[in-house]
Amino acid sequence: MLKSTFLWCLFLTSISSGFTQSIKGHLLYENSLADVVTMADWLMEGKAETEHNNGWMFIRSPDEASHHVYWCPETFPSSFIAEWEVQNKHPEAGLCIIFFAAAGQDGQDLFDNNLKPRTGVFKQYTKGDINNYHISYYANTPTQKDRAFSHLRKNRGFKKVQVGQPGIPASSTAIHKLRLVKHNGHIELFLDDKSIIDWTDDNPLGGGKIGFRQMRWTHFAYRNFKVWAISE
Repeated sequence: MLKSTFLWCLFLTSISSGFTQSIKGHLLYENSLADVVTMADWLMEGKAETEHNNGWMFIRSPDEASHHVYWCPETFPSSFIAEWEVQNKHPEAGLCIIFFAAAGQDGQDLFDNNLKPRTGVFKQYTKGDINNYHISYYANTPTQKDRAFSHLRKNRGFKKVQVGQPGIPASSTAIHKLRLVKHNGHIELFLDDKSIIDWTDDNPLGGGKIGFRQMRWTHFAYRNFKVWAISE
């Protein structure tokens, strides 16, 4: 009786806290993002530059000239758990997105030479010749200040599939931890251990690449990017 009561209480707690049942398996990829050497095989699309200091990677566009996406070279499976930390260095304006499950529409590798070139222009990623999901977890643009919710979209098509909970506050310069879970069709994003996106795709995308996108006003710092398989 006591065991049954304990298990029932644990179940209720997991529901109320937004706890995901996905459990980390083996480590697929780890990068501190701390220096030029560790980033040698990452690919930048758009006019942006990176700097490294005190274990952080800083990304910005000189003169706020260009939106940009910085791609991890690894192709990840359909199910994974990714974690990273961020800090806003320019709270006046910016927008941060995580792309994932990114691949050509016919399953090609994202960097296949037969795909159209990409230069950071948003429609190339949302209405071009690639599929992906993307989540905006910080949104504070000059035309939409301090947007009060996160977004999950499915591409190709720029389909808004969920309006989530608030992301990183516009004025926050604290260090925040993100955890992205994709368990086949189930997608969940946690901000500082709080679930802000939780959606299930009945026709999910498979494996693909992960990339950090910033709009041109953004100056964020990143560190400790890790990706695990999910223990089934």
